[in-house]
Amino acid sequence: MTDDSQGKEGATRRWVVKIGSALLTDNGAGLDLDAIAAWVGQMSRLRGEGIELVLVSSGAVAEGMNRLGWTRRPHQLVAQQAAAAIGQMGLVQAWESRFQTHGLHTAQVLLTHDDLVNRTRYLNARSTLRKLLELGVVPVVNENDTVACDELRLGDNDTLAALVANLVEADLLVILTDQAGVYDSDPSQNPGASLISEASVGDPALRAAAGSGSSSGLGRGGMATKVAAAELAARSGAATWIASGREPRVLERMAAGETLGTRVQPASGRLASRKQWLAGQLSPRGVLTLDEGAVRVLREAGSSLLAVGVSAVEGEFQRGELVSCVDPRGRAVARGLVNYSAGEARRIMGHPSERIEKLLGYVDEPELIHRDNLVLL
Repeated sequence: MTDDSQGKEGATRRWVVKIGSALLTDNGAGLDLDAIAAWVGQMSRLRGEGIELVLVSSGAVAEGMNRLGWTRRPHQLVAQQAAAAIGQMGLVQAWESRFQTHGLHTAQVLLTHDDLVNRTRYLNARSTLRKLLELGVVPVVNENDTVACDELRLGDNDTLAALVANLVEADLLVILTDQAGVYDSDPSQNPGASLISEASVGDPALRAAAGSGSSSGLGRGGMATKVAAAELAARSGAATWIASGREPRVLERMAAGETLGTRVQPASGRLASRKQWLAGQLSPRGVLTLDEGAVRVLREAGSSLLAVGVSAVEGEFQRGELVSCVDPRGRAVARGLVNYSAGEARRIMGHPSERIEKLLGYVDEPELIHRDNLVLL
């Protein structure tokens, strides 16, 4: 973000706006069409000011349950997926019809985390979203719950929204929730709890405040995933604003620079786009344990990772797959695309690059991970 954005978020040019299920479905009572119309009205006015928008919308499973007359979320995965498929129809129709009243086209984009792990699919998704924005369309993004297995059980749209912010190089990630923002203690337990209006990524107080809440949707419940999403979005230089979606004209007030909710600023600027992709990956295929010397060289010199600095290899991975790099105490240091398979890495670890050909009978690259394919954490 530029310095101009400190005063007015309208100075930013590209927003990702995520709206949660509790807001969209009025806490499970079916799609709140009046609220959707109000948010669309705000977004249309932001578009008129030249702000590009990507909408990440939850609510498909909840809407499907409502249409089916189910009062409890099913435990069976296939039933959840069926509800998502049914609910997605109503969800997209609701957004599309209301944007049309403002003369804006929308486009449905369904993603899984796998789409953001595979480099080719990542680039395809990025190109499509950028073209839609270029055409003045508002993409409506959701997780593809109908076919996503692990993602439906473990994923969340806060994380998806942060990954989309990385994908489109957004200036701002807005997470609208049913809470006012992040508090320094649980307001349901402490009437004197204070709202954290401004924080920076990595602030221990912010993490502590978010991490101690329940997941019930009361007080600070569910804030841990939102703070984690802010940290993920910050890797591509995006700020994150967490606020109540029930605040009147919340998006327009954000654009005007009004103080509301919790705004989390990134600690540094943008990464190169390839490194944004690496930073946003959720599923490394293996782990390389580095010695202290290798950790120091990576952090201080920004060099490539050589096999001589690796002391252990975990997991099974192939050349070109993503691996995590940790220090001798298991703390994450970096992640990157490896030039050798797990079996090959085990044979060459601890050895200098000039011995790779003798150990393997061939040499592909002198580095285990080239610095262009490596991002520090």
